[in-house]
Amino acid sequence: MKKLLCLMLLCLSAFTCWAQNAPKSYIERYKDLAVEQMHAHGIPASIVLAVAIHESGSGTSKIARLQFNHFGMKGRTYYKEYQSSYRSYDSVAASYADFSQMLKTRKQFRVLFHYDRYDYRAWVLGMQKGRYAASKRWASQVIAI
Repeated sequence: MKKLLCLMLLCLSAFTCWAQNAPKSYIERYKDLAVEQMHAHGIPASIVLAVAIHESGSGTSKIARLQFNHFGMKGRTYYKEYQSSYRSYDSVAASYADFSQMLKTRKQFRVLFHYDRYDYRAWVLGMQKGRYAASKRWASQVIAI
């Protein structure tokens, strides 16, 4: 019984460590892409990374793994094995570029580019107001990241 309890506690602590390190690992892996988007389009790298971490589960979601879609961008994709309501990309970089292009070209997001690049709250709340996501808790979840 003690061995089983110890094993369960060990597994729980390993999972907790992984869950806390997943966003850090994601940032380390994709920070250069986010900085690229910041320089090319004026979107703060912190916003790009926080939204990607939230939408892709730090790169672990099915659409992130199979379709390289790190932002939950909608658009029907058909495969022999399954259908998806989300866009599919050839690379994570293409997903990042499409996200930036969407923010730059949709009129409901134009106001974002008037905010200070360090005011992440204004950016996230502006995205929510522009209906980037349907969830009413989306902005607070991204801000928490």
